[in-house]
Amino acid sequence: MASTELAPIIKVGGLADAVAALSKTLSRLGHELTIVLPHYRAVEKAGLMLARRLTPLEFDAAVVSADGAVSPGKRAATLFDVRLGSGLEVVFIDIPGLFDRDGIYDDGGEPYKDDALRFGQFSSAVAALAKKKVELGQGWGVVHAHDWMTALVPYFIKKVFAGAAAPRTVLTVHNAAHQGRFPMSAAKDLGLDAAELHPGLFEFYGELNFLKAGLLSADIVTTVSPTYALELTRQAPTSVGGTGSGTHGEPAAGLDGVLRGLGAERFVGILNGVDYASYSPVTDPHIVARFDAEDARNKGRCKASLLSELGLSVDPERPLVVALGRVCLQKGSDVLADAVRGVVRTGAVLVVAGSGDPTLSARLEQAISAEGGDAVFLGQVSEAMSHRLIAAADAVVMPSRFEPCGLVQQYAQRYGAAPIARSTGGLVDTIVDCDAHLETGTGFLFDEATAEALVGAVARAVAAMRTPAWASLRRRIMRLDRSWERPARQYLRVYQTR
Repeated sequence: MASTELAPIIKVGGLADAVAALSKTLSRLGHELTIVLPHYRAVEKAGLMLARRLTPLEFDAAVVSADGAVSPGKRAATLFDVRLGSGLEVVFIDIPGLFDRDGIYDDGGEPYKDDALRFGQFSSAVAALAKKKVELGQGWGVVHAHDWMTALVPYFIKKVFAGAAAPRTVLTVHNAAHQGRFPMSAAKDLGLDAAELHPGLFEFYGELNFLKAGLLSADIVTTVSPTYALELTRQAPTSVGGTGSGTHGEPAAGLDGVLRGLGAERFVGILNGVDYASYSPVTDPHIVARFDAEDARNKGRCKASLLSELGLSVDPERPLVVALGRVCLQKGSDVLADAVRGVVRTGAVLVVAGSGDPTLSARLEQAISAEGGDAVFLGQVSEAMSHRLIAAADAVVMPSRFEPCGLVQQYAQRYGAAPIARSTGGLVDTIVDCDAHLETGTGFLFDEATAEALVGAVARAVAAMRTPAWASLRRRIMRLDRSWERPARQYLRVYQTR
């Protein structure tokens, strides 16, 4: 596994959870895994007992001379090894000057200006390590890269193996809106020549595009839900005009043609699962009282404790609706801001947690502050608080414009909170819309990314909470099998496909 995050050591978002849980499950199924990560400053703070390899790893990289001339050359990286309590082997690659920083991807919200160099050279180092493993007679059968940050791993593997028997490469797209797009001038930092900078590989609307190059280089590309895979291959409604943002509802951000060109044999949607070792109300150390599908009475204690902690009125009969996640257009944070008053008028208490776009955050905070003690905006919260929020909630809202997979709705179901979500991506694959009598269904779906549609779905859910059938719905969603066992076996089939 080539990744830039791994829970709980380095976690920015769901990528960390997915890589950790998939790796642990594959290991439990009897497969040998090595996870390769950059050596961030935060790794040392994690308190791991690292073993430093004496022999440095040399990898292909551009060399800049004193007069500024750039030429192909070699760089040296230091390798650190550790075996985690889960049994997984992790290798950290330390490239001088690139990852010894406080942030992972940015510094106070501003992306690092040398990210092309950082993640391009890391990908080159991973490919060099794959070649070294072969030379030592310990070659990997598969190298599985994740998202744009490691998307060049498949490309560099093909390059360094140069026709020799290379490991099979798989690239998973966790969110195609993030592509790793940089000015063409960054090509020299990666040692790329003009022959590589064409529309059939790196070039995309006059820029370098890491994800595009990875899609075209990997043996197989996967994404994190079947419905999202379909959405990514649909023709974009308008030209991207070179923006490629994907933030306004066009999931592929201009790469739909590339993804369609891969065909069904090379592009597969596999739904992410839930790591029950980390997310289970039966064992969760972060919540005040534990519960399960057969006896959920302690969920009420979790709710009362949270409401008291937040200074809200403790009314066990009043529904608690939670929104948890990044504040951005993709997640429909503007839709939620416009819907705050309507949600509260259904009789629910609303708690919103998350950070991101400062303008949208301010808009949310303003809308919520107008509702007094009926709503609260928490901003960024700790991992422990996110668990307490989900355990306390009667429902969670996810008005996403697009959602590759979504983990919050699956966590919510496990903790007996009904998801209220827009019909898109992985939300469609994990939520069946409830019928009027709650005899079927696992949540509440709505079609349009509008405040009116969201409030309507919340009103449906709140009305359902006041019926005797609600307990049966809660039991049904808590019994769902969202473990990583099935997706891990699907990945194994992908690894073994020739």
